[in-house]
Amino acid sequence: MPADILVKLYQLPPCPAVPDGVVLRHPLPHERSAMRMWISREFSDGWADEFDTAFRSMPPTAWVLQRGGELLGFACYDVTARGFFGPTGVKKSQQGQGFGRILLLTSLHALHQRGYAYAIIGSAGPIDFYLSQLPAMLIPDSHPGIYPQPVDKC
Repeated sequence: MPADILVKLYQLPPCPAVPDGVVLRHPLPHERSAMRMWISREFSDGWADEFDTAFRSMPPTAWVLQRGGELLGFACYDVTARGFFGPTGVKKSQQGQGFGRILLLTSLHALHQRGYAYAIIGSAGPIDFYLSQLPAMLIPDSHPGIYPQPVDKC
């Protein structure tokens, strides 16, 4: 069952290097619709909705990884709630290459630079991954956390 995870941002490991030929950057406003459609297609409409929230800040509180014109993955922070990491996703064909770790640590370092001492990973999916990569702990009794019963689709 998913649970929330508390991360100590003041003890983070350094960000890993981005591989040659891959670019890590903030999305630009004119790319918003195309990236939102990609996230909706690859992951979910809900994650695409949360990605939209990243554009309330400038630069957006999101990162994208790309190789040429191909999107490889994305990560958001400070979108679902203040101090939260996620959603994040790596294209299925690109998983296992360290892209998720790059997006995770880059986002958490960005939260720390914004003045947070701790971050929350809400309803964390790959709990073992997060706990093995971060100075973090599960938050007891945190499911479903801030996520209410979803509204039925009309």
